[in-house]
Amino acid sequence: MATDDGGRNRQEDEAEPPPPADLEKAGPRRSRLKRTVFFGSSILILALSVWAIITPTGAEYVIGTVVGWITQVFGWYYFLAATLYLGFVVFVAVSRYGTIKLGPQHSRPDYGVFAWASMLFAAGIGIDLMFFSVAGPVTHYLAPPEGDAQTVEAARQAVVWTLFHYGITGWAMYALMGMALAYFSFRYHLPLAIRSALYPLIGKRIHGRIGDAVDLAAVIGTIFGISVSLGIGVVQLNYGLYFLFGIPEGTAAQIGLIVVAVLVATVSAVAGVDRGIRRLSQINVVLAIVLMLYVLVFENPVQLLNALVLNIGDYVSRFPSMTLNTFAYDPPIDWLNDWTLFFWAWWVAWAPFVGLFLARISRGRTIRQFVTATLVVPLLYTLTFLSVFGNSALSVVRQGNVAFGELAMNEPERGFYTLLTQYPGVLFSAGLATVVGLLLYVTSADSGALVMGNLSSHLRTPVTDAPAWLRVFWAAATGLLTLAMLLVGGLDALTSATIIMGLPFSFVMLLIIWGLYKALRVERFRQDAFRTTLSSSLSDRTTVDRRGAERNWRQRIARAVSFPGRRAADRFVQQVCRPAFEDVAEELRDQGAQASVTEGVDEEAKIPHLDLKVPMGDEEDFSYRVWPVVVPTPAFAMRSLAEHDTYVRFEVYLTEGSQGYDVMGYTKEQLIGNILDEYEQHLEFLRLHREAQARSAMPDHGPGTADVQAEEGQ
Repeated sequence: MATDDGGRNRQEDEAEPPPPADLEKAGPRRSRLKRTVFFGSSILILALSVWAIITPTGAEYVIGTVVGWITQVFGWYYFLAATLYLGFVVFVAVSRYGTIKLGPQHSRPDYGVFAWASMLFAAGIGIDLMFFSVAGPVTHYLAPPEGDAQTVEAARQAVVWTLFHYGITGWAMYALMGMALAYFSFRYHLPLAIRSALYPLIGKRIHGRIGDAVDLAAVIGTIFGISVSLGIGVVQLNYGLYFLFGIPEGTAAQIGLIVVAVLVATVSAVAGVDRGIRRLSQINVVLAIVLMLYVLVFENPVQLLNALVLNIGDYVSRFPSMTLNTFAYDPPIDWLNDWTLFFWAWWVAWAPFVGLFLARISRGRTIRQFVTATLVVPLLYTLTFLSVFGNSALSVVRQGNVAFGELAMNEPERGFYTLLTQYPGVLFSAGLATVVGLLLYVTSADSGALVMGNLSSHLRTPVTDAPAWLRVFWAAATGLLTLAMLLVGGLDALTSATIIMGLPFSFVMLLIIWGLYKALRVERFRQDAFRTTLSSSLSDRTTVDRRGAERNWRQRIARAVSFPGRRAADRFVQQVCRPAFEDVAEELRDQGAQASVTEGVDEEAKIPHLDLKVPMGDEEDFSYRVWPVVVPTPAFAMRSLAEHDTYVRFEVYLTEGSQGYDVMGYTKEQLIGNILDEYEQHLEFLRLHREAQARSAMPDHGPGTADVQAEEGQ
């Protein structure tokens, strides 16, 4: 498949029609502001920032009190919710639902594998990976949550706890949000917004106040989650510049770094996904790998590789007990607040931001591909990075350098650079680390500005981005909030605020699980309806008359080897499509249905298209559309290729998108037969769906319940 130099597929053979009429009303023809979401979130964030800057002591006290209450009341809930997110994501991926595409069935991935994986990883990981790669293992080694410190067991726990907080549990939250948003946006033409994931639960009310409240919570949680990474980045980069150039640490330098980073993030965000975020992500990944290999080579490669294998085994074997370990009998409150509760709240806060971004770049992937890549690719990279740097730091501490251990635990930003001084060429490695940190910082900031702009806008299409001025505003607002929290109490204030702001959206994520599951069950009913009506569809193709049968197969050969142009397409619309659609609509109206036919002209192809719609009351309407697609003439069509280099297909589109087949060349009777095939299949789908709803509403399903449940588990 042809790709451009950035890895994005040129899909010249694919055309998207506009969404069905009922959903088209939900999306504007041009992007416009979600006033409630934008003004509500911006006013709240600006007010909190000003409050924190004016009265930092009072803000610190209030934040600390609220965090203490959440820890006491909802600590167990964070553990349980994180486990539920992971369990649901894995269930969907391995079940029959895993083959469903995040987009129409005919869609293909927009990005090549490397470009996709780079953006997938770099958008979800910030400079905090460097920050905690040394501080995490050293802290857990010197002050473990349970057991004795500075033992072999403490060393094994130290790396595994760090891997646990950066492992598949958090990435499952990203995967949940990403597949839900991509599914509803690209498959059902709903807005690429958090509210769309609740469509199966509240229907068109997602376009009202409830939807605004959901997006508002997502924006607020997102900006606090990003601010944590930016706060960590500012502190880390400040020390890096001091280490390299002697630039003093302090508020003045940190303000300067925030301004510079916001400006760079603004330029990248305005440039867009293809020219900005994608290229930064790819450079980012390559440089981080170089830095990791540098330490691996100059440390003890054999020992580090042995430790890596051990860490993998420990992570796999200990994960089940760690994931629900609330330390109920002797809870280390401070450790839980600083690590597990903070990390789960942080992942939740980042979930709408990263999930929406991942959905934006994952159109055309199946759910199984998306979940597998989201869980596995970042985990392998993160596990290797944390193991190399974590075990290198532990090696220094275990060899007797206690001062280094205390420094890494109490001043994490210094620990990473101090570790690099243990190896030759420290100016090179420290400079490379600073560049990697800056790119990680910018990648998080620019993708965050892009996503928050999209969340606060009604976008024309799911792949349209918010206006440039809005992305600039969110980049600046994020910088202001980061500065305010640093003035309040440094990184502790940022982590505490994240625990608070992540809680409301964690409940929304549970609703998203419910809504996505309901929608996926509907997909199963569609598949069952297709199988049920297949035999009747095939029987309609048979011809009893011998002369008719001969004409039928000769016609099929002629159709298979012909590649019609625009004139033939116009004749097909006038002589076949329009009469067939009108006859079917008239007969349906005679039978009591409110069928209607609409006609338009594709702006690109300049060829008419038709749409037959039959309202179904409270059920999903039936929509059958034939849409012209101009595609290159294949090389084997020598006769047609000599006449024209493109030909026209008329593809059938239903509510869920293109069905992938061409009806160009059908007779009027054959097209009517195809319309009725799809109509009967839709009626069968509605019947199966209605029966399933009735069964679920009954208190006692009778003896057939086990069979139904077994079928759903397949």
